[in-house]
Amino acid sequence: MYSPAEVQTLTPIRDTVEKRAPLPDLRDIFLCHAWDDRQGSAKQLHDLLEAQGVKVWFSEKDVALGTSLLREIDRGLAKSRIGIVLVTPALLSRLDSEGAISDKELSVLLSRDQLVPIAYGTTFEALRNVSPMLASRSGLTITAENTMAKVAAKLAEVVTVLGPIARTA
Repeated sequence: MYSPAEVQTLTPIRDTVEKRAPLPDLRDIFLCHAWDDRQGSAKQLHDLLEAQGVKVWFSEKDVALGTSLLREIDRGLAKSRIGIVLVTPALLSRLDSEGAISDKELSVLLSRDQLVPIAYGTTFEALRNVSPMLASRSGLTITAENTMAKVAAKLAEVVTVLGPIARTA
C-alpha cells in the first residue's frame, strides 16, 4: 500500500515508464549510489529489486573491468526507464565534494522526469542542505516501518507496465 504522498510522488514516474516502455533493450531502473554504499545498502536494494523481477543497471555488475566508467554510466543512463538515487550519509558527503561521479549522474537524472530519491539513514532535510535541487523532488524514505523490501516492492510495481499503482483507501 502507498501513502497519498507516495502515490503523488510515483504517478509521474509511472507515466514516464509507460511512455518509454516501447523502447528496446531498456533497463527498468538506473541505481545511483555513493561508492561507499556499493557493497552495503546499494547492493541490498539492487538485490531486492532484482528479486522482484526488476532489471537494474548497477555499476557493480554492469561496468566491466577495463572499460570507461563514465562511458558505461552514460550508456546505463540512456538505457534506463527511470533512475533512483539512494540518498545515504555517504552520498551526502560525496555530493559535498567536487567531481564525484554520482554528481554527474544526478545532473542527468535531474534534467528528466525520471528520478526518485530514496532516503536511507538520513532525511530529506539533510539532503536539502547539500542538494536543494535533488531534495525538491519528492521521493521515498526507508524506515523501520517502510523497510527497504517494501520500498523495493513499490518501485517494482511502478516500473511494471501492467496495471495501476495500488492506491490507499
